[in-house]
Amino acid sequence: MIFSAGTAGTILENHLLSKTNAVRILEKSKIDFTIAEYEVDEEALDAVSVANKIKAEIETVFKTLIAQGDKNGINVFVIPGNYELDLKKAAKISGNKKIEMIKMKELLPLTGYIRGGCSPIGMKKTYPTYIDETSQLFNKIYVSGGIRGMQICLKSDDLLNVVSAEYSDLV
Repeated sequence: MIFSAGTAGTILENHLLSKTNAVRILEKSKIDFTIAEYEVDEEALDAVSVANKIKAEIETVFKTLIAQGDKNGINVFVIPGNYELDLKKAAKISGNKKIEMIKMKELLPLTGYIRGGCSPIGMKKTYPTYIDETSQLFNKIYVSGGIRGMQICLKSDDLLNVVSAEYSDLV
């Protein structure tokens, strides 16, 4: 089910999901977005499954990955859901010699989000964020809304600006 956020991001009153930090930030920033709700399957939290559930092209559904660099600490990478992060490119772009994905148990304490609900918007702290440059090929992209079962659809430039990110070749 898709809910329109309308102008300046006010969610329709009849939506079933609670407002997340990501939604509040987008509303406060007066960014236009829509919400796509889907039924959560613990066995299928991957972006390809989510794309199928919300009936979106997989190339437009982006996943948020968190990695630890050897020099610059935590970094956030937002990449198309049907690709893997190129760790060599990620390390170079983020100013690290080496970078590795964080352990799952570190996700919640670092970001405030759980696996399958990690949004690049509204994390506990602001981390350097990099969005794959392919996001610019689409009018709008989907990212997690901050909980399982919610995707936010918005312009990639709006995402870039709200999280102070930069476009990069990551895959």
